[in-house]
Amino acid sequence: MILGLGWPLANFAIFIGVLYYFLNQPIRDYLAGRSATIRKDLVEAAELRASANAQLAAIEQKLQALPGELDALRTRGAAEIAAEEKRIAAAAAAERDRLLEQTRREIDLQVRLAKKEILEHAADLSVQLATERIKKEVTPEDQSRLVDRYLDQVKKS
Repeated sequence: MILGLGWPLANFAIFIGVLYYFLNQPIRDYLAGRSATIRKDLVEAAELRASANAQLAAIEQKLQALPGELDALRTRGAAEIAAEEKRIAAAAAAERDRLLEQTRREIDLQVRLAKKEILEHAADLSVQLATERIKKEVTPEDQSRLVDRYLDQVKKS
């Protein structure tokens, strides 16, 4: 029985020897390459982790500074709004003053035109009244006397 077990054991030992002879170097190379790849991946992962931690710290720092920046923006916005309101108020006051001055000039012009029209109308009324009075009061004899007086003056000149 031991002799019957010897050949399969010898056969198995030879098989293992052949496998070891042919696969020893490729498996060793594979395992060495795999080990190097794992080490490289671990180093890259550590670098990535450090980079991510740095970015996270920068983001947290920015988040902590955000309320201050918001307050500064609000303050600056309020100041800009106040300045814009002052500018608008000044522009409105300047426009109001300009319109008032323009209105005063137009009123003065209208008053002068009205005075001129009143004077012209008064002169027309005076002439009309004088014409009517002359027509009523001057008789044909007064007319002939005036014509004679005029002729005498022309002769003397």
